[in-house]
Amino acid sequence: MRSRYCAFVLRLPQYLVDTWHPSTRPTELELDDRFTKWIGLQIHHAHQHDDTHAEVSFTARYKENGKAGRLHEVSRFIKEQTQWFYVDGQFPE
Repeated sequence: MRSRYCAFVLRLPQYLVDTWHPSTRPTELELDDRFTKWIGLQIHHAHQHDDTHAEVSFTARYKENGKAGRLHEVSRFIKEQTQWFYVDGQFPE
């Protein structure tokens, strides 16, 4: 999760695509967030259900056009061979 957050901060869309599970991966990903500044990540909990399934609850803080915001997500991950892949997320609240 932290590496994907860093990819958003550094605007590295290819890393995000490469770490997204093929079953839910978008065909293309454009990070046109010139007005978004990511300013923090808080992991609430990470739970590994078994050897290949996990979920992470987090809040990412940002500023967009000078206005503060928060993104709260519970993300699901699948491990294939030695690689964890982002599958999808839900937005509680």
